[in-house]
Amino acid sequence: MYEQFDTIIEPQRGWIPISFRELWKYRELAYILAWRDVKIRYKQTALGAAWAIFQPFISMIVFSVFFGTLMKVPSDNLPYPIFVYAGLLPWTFFSNSLTGASNSLIGQANLISKVYFPRLIIPLSSLGSCLLDFVIALVIMFVLMFYYGISLNISILISPLLLVATMATALGVGTLFSALCVSYRDVKYIVPFMVQLWMYISPVIYPVSIVPERWRWLLSLNPMAGLIDGYRSAFLGKPFDWVNIGISVGVSFVLLVAGLIYFRMMERRFADII
Repeated sequence: MYEQFDTIIEPQRGWIPISFRELWKYRELAYILAWRDVKIRYKQTALGAAWAIFQPFISMIVFSVFFGTLMKVPSDNLPYPIFVYAGLLPWTFFSNSLTGASNSLIGQANLISKVYFPRLIIPLSSLGSCLLDFVIALVIMFVLMFYYGISLNISILISPLLLVATMATALGVGTLFSALCVSYRDVKYIVPFMVQLWMYISPVIYPVSIVPERWRWLLSLNPMAGLIDGYRSAFLGKPFDWVNIGISVGVSFVLLVAGLIYFRMMERRFADII
């Protein structure tokens, strides 16, 4: 007589390491999803990708009138329009990336439930589409620098590193909220409110210098605080506050690791409950 055995297939428990080789294998899928997001966003629009410029540009005008002209918010001896645009440029990229990543899994519910691929590809692709908007809006930054007579200097070479840290922050928080949103759909209503509040505790419309020096390290625990100040230094020639930037970069990568750990722990349940 033969013994009978039952094979039980169940999800792996605990932390599942990220396979970067597998992510690289599915890189074309990430590109396709990112490009599809771009086409959907600007489909049947008269101005197309120019909307990527209008969002931070119109915000710059509104903030310049209310905060720069009426409220006389200091701007580190720089013209307020270019000062605030240098903050809005990375902030717009970050907020759009965070919002897109947070809602990305719900938007791809049919794909997740039918086809296997690394689920991390989905929030990654949402960052890719926002990166294109960032590059387009960067053109206005250079136009403003030319208009106000601010020349390019070697410090601009730091901006790609700041961009990587910004993407790490957006991906870390975005993956965390995307995993939460699968189980708790009301999370998608919390994210816009959180992003709006986050902007006002970040130095987008005001300089870090108005915060007493002994408390600036506390502000830098907000990763976007040090990063936005770093962007201003890179583009506008301000001195770098390396301590605060270092704290913000460190917090960015802590958030990235925490978000990825939670995402991978919940990933096995996505197809069942989405």
